[in-house]
Amino acid sequence: MSASLNKSSLTLSLMLIAALLLGACQPAAAPTQAAQPTQAPAAADLLSEINTRGTIRISTDLNYAPQSSGVDGAARAADTKCGGDELTANQVEGFDIDTAVEIAKRLGVEPCFVTPSWDLITAGSWGGRWDISVGSMTITKQRQEVLWFSPGYYFTPAQLAATGDSGIAQVEDISGKPVCAGSATTYESYLKGDDIGIPDADIKVPPPPDVEVVSLDTDALCAQAIQAGRTDFLAFMTSGTVVDQAIAQGIPVVKVGSPAFIEKLAVAIDKASPKEPQSLLAAISQSVQDMHTDGTLTASSIKWFGADLTVVP
Repeated sequence: MSASLNKSSLTLSLMLIAALLLGACQPAAAPTQAAQPTQAPAAADLLSEINTRGTIRISTDLNYAPQSSGVDGAARAADTKCGGDELTANQVEGFDIDTAVEIAKRLGVEPCFVTPSWDLITAGSWGGRWDISVGSMTITKQRQEVLWFSPGYYFTPAQLAATGDSGIAQVEDISGKPVCAGSATTYESYLKGDDIGIPDADIKVPPPPDVEVVSLDTDALCAQAIQAGRTDFLAFMTSGTVVDQAIAQGIPVVKVGSPAFIEKLAVAIDKASPKEPQSLLAAISQSVQDMHTDGTLTASSIKWFGADLTVVP
């Protein structure tokens, strides 16, 4: 064997050894991981969350006929997506209910109803417990600080009523007398002489002084208390539609004088919603405008009130 061959073999051997040593120094390749399933991102806005859920949660008052009331004996819809503590559309009825159901239909979701107290609804900061209020809420400056409002879907007169033998013939006659009203309502604010928060032009009769306000959970309870024999007040203030309902039910009360003020009633959404509410507000506002245009609200108003209350008086 020649010297040159020995040198070549030695060189090749050294190169092989170096390659092996270099390979041994390289870190082991990370094991291949199985692909992880991707999760859909949480909805950033309230409308998207409602669409994903398939339901819209609506607060309302079930003791406010003909705007809203429960249907006696009605069982929950069998195929509902509503939660166990929520009422389905067939369990409630009234003008507000029909309005809410139609809004849900136009959004493509199922309406589900909850019944928190009125003072909780008007205070805002709902904590996501319900999405909207369709409960004959008057737009006021104070409420606009915590709630967003759609365009008004109807307009009602605030009406004083009293027992037929009370001697009260006009709004001014209740000065110095006890008068019933619902807690946290525009009627309570009016009777107390507080700023209602509506345009001055909508106030038709100045509030009389020194009224002693008897506040109940809702103003509909005032007429019911009179019917039950309560005598610490003989007059109450509420929507003219509620007075009409009380009279139709045989409660011994009459309307007193002309309406004290006019209320613009709208759908409300919590400004402090955990999910951004502006897209939902825009969608609902469009639905309300369309319902005015196509006559849906007019037909419903005539059905429940016997008159069209969907135009500004």
